Amino acid sequence: MFAGAIARAVELGKRIAVCTGRAVGEIEPYEENELQNVRYFVCENGALLYDSETKEILSSTVIPDEIVEKIIDIIDGEDCMLIGYSKGRNLVDSIDAERMDYFYVTRYKELQRKTGKHYDGLYDAYRKEHFPMEKMNVYASSVEIRDRLFEKIIQLPVTVVYAEDTGFEISPLHMSKGIGLKQLCEIVKIPLEHTIAVGDSDNDVKMMKVAGLPVAMGNARECVREVCKVNVADNDHGGCAEAIYRYLLGGQNE
Repeated sequence: MFAGAIARAVELGKRIAVCTGRAVGEIEPYEENELQNVRYFVCENGALLYDSETKEILSSTVIPDEIVEKIIDIIDGEDCMLIGYSKGRNLVDSIDAERMDYFYVTRYKELQRKTGKHYDGLYDAYRKEHFPMEKMNVYASSVEIRDRLFEKIIQLPVTVVYAEDTGFEISPLHMSKGIGLKQLCEIVKIPLEHTIAVGDSDNDVKMMKVAGLPVAMGNARECVREVCKVNVADNDHGGCAEAIYRYLLGGQNE
């Protein structure tokens, strides 16, 4: 249903972009099926824009090296794991990739196995190579550890938001899906007020606030519903397809 809605929209000259916290590497498995007609991706919560047609990174914003070092110093030795995002790829320690259930992110285990660039010691690899880091996801073994690390890292000049049951996401200062959407609109020359944004999570809120028409999924958190003008069905009942047909295509459900 979703793939059909995207195909119909593209056929009628509309542009569809996917805004996600994931890296390019994490969305590639979906590009040959339901996302095959999506050209633009706002990845890593806005930090990286990607053109799937040309296979180009259109723009990227990184966390300064000295800040990444401080973050690694804070989490090194703690009962947590890191997924790093560099040049659109997801980086993970080989050991952590096999025990993601321990950090309450079992649903990402197979994805990281298949798409992650694995390191035998991710922290040490960064300290040696200093590869650019657009985003960092930290998952702890308990809420208590997460909260303690969160309180330390939030003192740094970065954007930090809770994610999953015991984790948080670290992005460049002031970065959000809203900023990413603005940057994409500038690149493809579409007025921001002509955009429709569909979402359900906390990290969608800033995107909703800048979009021309913010649409809440049926399973959206209350903070999302508060800033949206209309609602559609949830993820399991074709909500995204409904938003495309009803609001982007003006009811052309064919």
